[in-house]
Amino acid sequence: MNQLSEYLWKTHIPGGCHWSGIVRRGTTLRLTDVTGGANAAVLLYNREEKLERYNMADTLKTQHTFYLTRGHACHSDMGRIFCCITKDTAGWHDTVCGLSDAGLIRRKYGEGRYQELRNNMYRSGLDGMLIELGKWGLGRRDVVPNINFFSKVTVDLSGEMQFHANHSKPGSYVDLAFEMDTLVVLSAAPHPLDPAEAYDPGAIDLAVSISSPATAGACTHIAENARGMENTRRFYAYGGAK
Repeated sequence: MNQLSEYLWKTHIPGGCHWSGIVRRGTTLRLTDVTGGANAAVLLYNREEKLERYNMADTLKTQHTFYLTRGHACHSDMGRIFCCITKDTAGWHDTVCGLSDAGLIRRKYGEGRYQELRNNMYRSGLDGMLIELGKWGLGRRDVVPNINFFSKVTVDLSGEMQFHANHSKPGSYVDLAFEMDTLVVLSAAPHPLDPAEAYDPGAIDLAVSISSPATAGACTHIAENARGMENTRRFYAYGGAK
């Protein structure tokens, strides 16, 4: 079944908007691309010690990959695991292209100010992230390379990055089974390489449920993930951050 059986909570993030919140270990966060072609830029931080955060380089090199999909884990910069991807109908999630900023949005789409458009203003990914990070005592220095869920970017033989428009279809979803209590920060602004001529980013639905026992070991077939999971287990066995 595509639907999670029981939701602890769920919420809707309109295109271009942003969100942050704590997702507890032992729960699964489902991100759903509502209408197709959305981008969910995500950053992850340890709830107990926010200096520990998602590490793109370790995540990629330990799993010998350029992108994320089912069976991959999201690593922290302390050798632990935030979450494992247990289901994925999109099949490819960008890890290297980062966030759009205000200058890029202005050059691509023109001005879209709050005074005229209210909540439909043209927000950048970076601005959305900074608004949410500020709610948790974090700021620009805490912005690290993020994951762009639902966006596919490949590299051609000449080394040029290629954005695959409409890679994600309406209703595509990805399940993240969390192993740590995690601050999740999300922006639904356009991907920085999205060639769309109009500012019309897609909406994201979020839903959290208790993780199924079947998700245990979903990413430990990779040796570095198994070590990261053991480091995470010991972190909590020893009482977490002191």
